[in-house]
Amino acid sequence: MVEKSELVSRIKALKEERQAVILAHYYTRPEIQELADYIGDSLALAQIAARLKEPVIVLCGVNFMADTAKILCPDKTVLLPDTEAGCSLADSCPADEFKRFVEAHPDHMVISYVNTSAEVKALSDLLVTSGNARKIVDSLPKDQKIIFGPDRNLGNYINGVTGREMLLWDGACHVHEQFSAEKLVELKREHPKARVLAHPECKKPLLMLADTVGSTAALLKAATEAPAGSEFIVVTESGILHEMRRLCPDKTFIPAPPTDSTCACNDCAFMKLNTLEKLAACLENMAPEITVDPAIAERARKPIERMLALS
Repeated sequence: MVEKSELVSRIKALKEERQAVILAHYYTRPEIQELADYIGDSLALAQIAARLKEPVIVLCGVNFMADTAKILCPDKTVLLPDTEAGCSLADSCPADEFKRFVEAHPDHMVISYVNTSAEVKALSDLLVTSGNARKIVDSLPKDQKIIFGPDRNLGNYINGVTGREMLLWDGACHVHEQFSAEKLVELKREHPKARVLAHPECKKPLLMLADTVGSTAALLKAATEAPAGSEFIVVTESGILHEMRRLCPDKTFIPAPPTDSTCACNDCAFMKLNTLEKLAACLENMAPEITVDPAIAERARKPIERMLALS
């Protein structure tokens, strides 16, 4: 078995040789985040990819993120360490079924969460992330009819804070669906001074118990701006805890557990498929390389660029 230090040295050398930039999502393993040139949420990674000059992007995340980078950077080589790194939320919205749903409501604007396939993006008028969804929806005329997909929990949250009645696709993220309101109440009793940070992909009862609801970047901001000694219960994928603890060593972060487990964590198995071994092999072999059908990419690029402009 190759030692971690040897793998890290090999990756750094290969990155230099390939003129590559490593982007990593907050939900990836700590050792991946530590090695990345940039870490961020979906919006940040898309913004970073769009402005990079280097010819090779290694996206340590999941498929839809790599697809988005390729759509924004068609002339660059985009690599994903493991193509099995999918997304349960994206999978909950098959493009053919979503197309029929959209066609059944021709008077509606289609807003899709960025956590979707390239094909679904191509069916959309506009894309949003958890960090900019409220701002973008609020920017639209009040009488604009809207289809929102695929995340019903985020859609319900945006409806609640904007007063909209968007028509929602019935999809969800398996990680955020698994959090338990009952277990969160128990944690709050055990840690009465702790503030609750929750992602809007969680169900409404959990969001009602939260002090701050927002994207991973927004939750990170709330944590860093809090006074020293603060305690937080974090209701999102546990990977974000690494960055929270790195930036805030003087604060306490408690992960909220899933419903069906006694462990104090809730991981995305897809994100955790990104490992140092796979990252090294990816740079060594320049594969797996991400490709997107040019016709689909052309249609998908417009709502992505509109999202970036409105952000």
